[in-house]
Amino acid sequence: MGIDQEDNELEVLEIIHHYVEILDRYFGSVCELDLIFNFHKAYYALDELLIAGELQESSKKTVARLIAAQDSLVEAAKEQASSLSNIISQATK
Repeated sequence: MGIDQEDNELEVLEIIHHYVEILDRYFGSVCELDLIFNFHKAYYALDELLIAGELQESSKKTVARLIAAQDSLVEAAKEQASSLSNIISQATK
């Protein structure tokens, strides 16, 4: 990870620590396998935390709430896609 000369290194380290705490709260004791198999969720959390390299949300609870809302939207979309594929498969029989 690179930072500009004028950036505060301690601030960057604190943001990384904040991100790890968010992942730890979301995954419950995050490990490498969580990041490998759920990289899209880790990236979503990072996108909620940082925008254009700047800290946008400092509240861990808010980021966790946004991730949970995203998870529920994904599950609803999967259920809808599953029901649509069932309808299509029944119609084509």
